[in-house]
Amino acid sequence: MTSSASTRRVFRVSAWDAVPAGLAIVQLGLALTLFAVWPGLGWGARLGWLALYAFSVGWNLNSIAHNFIHNRFFVDERANRLTSLVITLALLSPQTMYRYVHLRHHQGNADRPDADGVTIDPLSIYQHGSDGKPEPMLSYVFLEFFRGDAPFEIARKIGVKRPGEARQARFEFWTVIAVYGVLLALGAVTGRWAFVPLMVVASYLGQCVSNLNGYYEHLGGNPDKPIAWGVSTYGRLYNWVFLYNGYHAEHHYRPKVHWTKMIALHRQIADEQRREGVAVIRPAHFLGFLEPANRRAPTARRPARPA
Repeated sequence: MTSSASTRRVFRVSAWDAVPAGLAIVQLGLALTLFAVWPGLGWGARLGWLALYAFSVGWNLNSIAHNFIHNRFFVDERANRLTSLVITLALLSPQTMYRYVHLRHHQGNADRPDADGVTIDPLSIYQHGSDGKPEPMLSYVFLEFFRGDAPFEIARKIGVKRPGEARQARFEFWTVIAVYGVLLALGAVTGRWAFVPLMVVASYLGQCVSNLNGYYEHLGGNPDKPIAWGVSTYGRLYNWVFLYNGYHAEHHYRPKVHWTKMIALHRQIADEQRREGVAVIRPAHFLGFLEPANRRAPTARRPARPA
């Protein structure tokens, strides 16, 4: 896409951001369409669409929502707030709260626990590990969603420095409750009673897909070397679909670089990456368990603390 004066007045960084912005609308539209056609579908089709939706949640979190955190799509902040709300409703998860947690992730960059057993990064794969090892993949994937601060505690922490964002976070939270509450009430009288509960389950499973991605984005990385904080994978299809999320070592090293510039950044620092031993895997991150080195990686679960 060309970067004309007119597009620069609309898009903050690149006109290519029309792609993720449009895809967020499409994802939300498909979720609402599923509600509309629900009575006419058999249970096989319903569960199939819900499985696809679950994967799409993990995809969005690692592509659309992720890139929107680091580079707002639009010049107009009203358009950005609307985009944040669309992403929120598509995922059943407040985007502004996700932004806060994700930026803390970048503050710690999958750090190991300090002497008190605390990590800066709330999503660190080492947070619930032991002896300097990351925790096992399955516990991270399925339990990470339930860890950390509750929604209103996150909003309170956002509000310490950014009261406007805290209001946006609470607005997104209550909008999800209101919209899907209305759908639940409508479903109760139109034969769609199972739609909202199953969407909630599918959204959680999508968060698990995102956790799976996150685990292998950092398993094998070096928390002590900024250039090697992340683990990259360079498959073309994965990077096209996930908006170049595969360039994850590059992203952690330079998080403000736009997704369309990842290949150029990689070429620029490739020699340095090789010297510093940046980890690279061949499968997509969510298939990182297929990488032989990952299967051999030692893990350990932190013992439960006495009550």
